[in-house]
Amino acid sequence: MQKKRSLRDVDPKGRRVLVRCDFNVPLKDGAITDETRIVKSLPTIRHILDGGGSAILTSHLGRPQGGPDPAFSLQPVAESLSGHLGSDVALIADPLGDGAVAAAGALAPGRALLLENVRFLDGETKNASHVGEGLARLGDLFVNDAFGSSHRAHASVVGVADHLEAVCGFLVEKELDVFGKILSDPRRPFVAILGGAKVSDKILVIENLLERVDTLILGGGMAYTFLAGRGESVGASKLEADRVDYARGLLEKAETRGVRVLLPTDHVVADRFADDAERRESTTIPDGWMALDIGPESRAAFAAEVASAGTVLWNGPMGVFEMAPFAAGTRAVSEACGRSSATTVIGGGDSAAAVNAFGLADQMTHISTGGGASLELLEGKTLPGLAALADA
Repeated sequence: MQKKRSLRDVDPKGRRVLVRCDFNVPLKDGAITDETRIVKSLPTIRHILDGGGSAILTSHLGRPQGGPDPAFSLQPVAESLSGHLGSDVALIADPLGDGAVAAAGALAPGRALLLENVRFLDGETKNASHVGEGLARLGDLFVNDAFGSSHRAHASVVGVADHLEAVCGFLVEKELDVFGKILSDPRRPFVAILGGAKVSDKILVIENLLERVDTLILGGGMAYTFLAGRGESVGASKLEADRVDYARGLLEKAETRGVRVLLPTDHVVADRFADDAERRESTTIPDGWMALDIGPESRAAFAAEVASAGTVLWNGPMGVFEMAPFAAGTRAVSEACGRSSATTVIGGGDSAAAVNAFGLADQMTHISTGGGASLELLEGKTLPGLAALADA
């Protein structure tokens, strides 16, 4: 993985630094319910401000359709940033207007402003040249600190870098360091745990990881396509019938490469998809019943594998963890990762949500800030937002 120039390699003093952040925070009734993404951006922002630069911050929020929508305004983020930075962070309504140019030009060293949601701009998601050029007018250095958006070739991520010196911020730098290390030189044994609903979402990840890992643990809904590939009956469980042969082929490839594959040997089965369904633990899945979590035997086996690992990469839950009766498998993997002396890397998305929900986040080595972006890195892809940055 190519190393990139970072904010450490440039002097922000006297510069207007345009920073693409990931402020795509959850909102309820106009209030932020989780500030994690804002807090994780602060080291980069403070480094610029403390170093005598000014910061023009930009981000998207949600998926507004067809222009400005008050429900997706970054105003709550501006208020949060003002509190964290101890000075007023103004929100600029039109990032491409002359008012934005004037505000950026008048911004004193050590101060920050925030541009309104870039997805209000026509052409942002299509990387329209006028958006990249318009944003670039506001600064003389571009910092990408939005790892979670770096797999998208959008104007505020990629287009701006055509017009300004472009480096990565500290958050993106850390993600690249962590994933670069585990994919090129992991402590062994290297154990990857993949879950989630669908095999098709993880095919390229599995293909890439089979070249690198010692053990592959498969859980969640996707495991039942693999079990069907082994000829086991999966009842009414989640099944991608068109992927069964492919799953069987992946298992054969793993065996050829000497990669151990662990699949669930027992299950929490239910008579319907509901948290008040009739359920039981079973080594078989009766007709008409569906497996919604891994059983106690599988939990113990997966945890034992994690305990003896040197590196653990986890992406995807072991069951329908949003429903309390089917959360035990995902909790068991979370706790095993927390106890392990291994380097534990959580690949964003539902896995990150799980370790946060179980209060175990501080026991992990690294929790990625980008579910989709980390998946594409694990697939071996080059992310457009990273390709646009200067190489180290």
